[in-house]
Amino acid sequence: MTEPRVIVFGYSEVGYECLELLLRRKTRVVAVFTHEDKPDENLWFRSVAGLAREHDVPVFTPDSLKTPETEEQLQTLRPDVIFSFYYRNMIPMRLLNLAPLGAFNMHGSLLPKYRGKAPVNWAVLNGESQIGATLHHMVQRADAGAIVDQEAVAIGPEETAIEVMKKVQAAALKVLERQLNAILTGHAPRHPQDETQATYFGARKPEDGRIDWHQPVINIFNLIRAVTRPYPGAFTDCGDARLMIWRVQPPGFSSRGAGDVVPGQVISLNPFAIATGDGILQITDCQWVNPQQPAQQIAPPQFEVGQVLSAVGEQSKPLTLKTS
Repeated sequence: MTEPRVIVFGYSEVGYECLELLLRRKTRVVAVFTHEDKPDENLWFRSVAGLAREHDVPVFTPDSLKTPETEEQLQTLRPDVIFSFYYRNMIPMRLLNLAPLGAFNMHGSLLPKYRGKAPVNWAVLNGESQIGATLHHMVQRADAGAIVDQEAVAIGPEETAIEVMKKVQAAALKVLERQLNAILTGHAPRHPQDETQATYFGARKPEDGRIDWHQPVINIFNLIRAVTRPYPGAFTDCGDARLMIWRVQPPGFSSRGAGDVVPGQVISLNPFAIATGDGILQITDCQWVNPQQPAQQIAPPQFEVGQVLSAVGEQSKPLTLKTS
């Protein structure tokens, strides 16, 4: 029997590891579709394109999948199975329908929860205790197809998004390993999703990392761990400088006291601590950058206890500079 012809649409670390598993299992991968790396993006993951080329697998990086040229390419490649592993664009149904054994997507949540973009980041931000990886049949709507298999992982109360993401990557490999033979022989399971339990979250932008100091301390703590390195990070503005906050001490949930300080006010320089809506947040890793060019670090401005940092929609008070 001829080995099924497999086409992989993939990117990021999950794309790399899942493609690596297919190649290790001697799956007949006839082409890989991926993305051109963006020069301004923090590429913390390995290259899907590089891995494919190392194994002499043809690589395609079209800007759009909606062109006649791309459809012709897919038809010529004659896929039996299509996999999507963290590919960033929706694949049109007319392309998915070219694969008689089915098209399958790996999603980083326990569907039907957290459909959409950046599920791990959203789950950490929302203080969830569990996330996972789900392999599902692809349909017209994003992340809505019948489930093939899924694997849950725990989210520790202090874990960052990248730490959780590594667990999800491992879970994705377990799921793919378990179900690969069934998929390649046309026997992939189908478990319909419960639409009443579905939740959807959109893409996150760097601006979504702006801290609102009026929020409860636990909300700000979760935001910081959800978007810390290698993601764009949480930040607050102060005059013409921006403070990127990468890590903080877990909140102790002690009251900051009524009426004595306001949210966003610096209450201590050593340790560096800032008042929130209901408590105190101690910062352990931060850096000052140019708001117009966040990759450009600037010298830390000097300021005093009592300085108020900006919240959403507010202007920060001018820095109180120290003089020698």
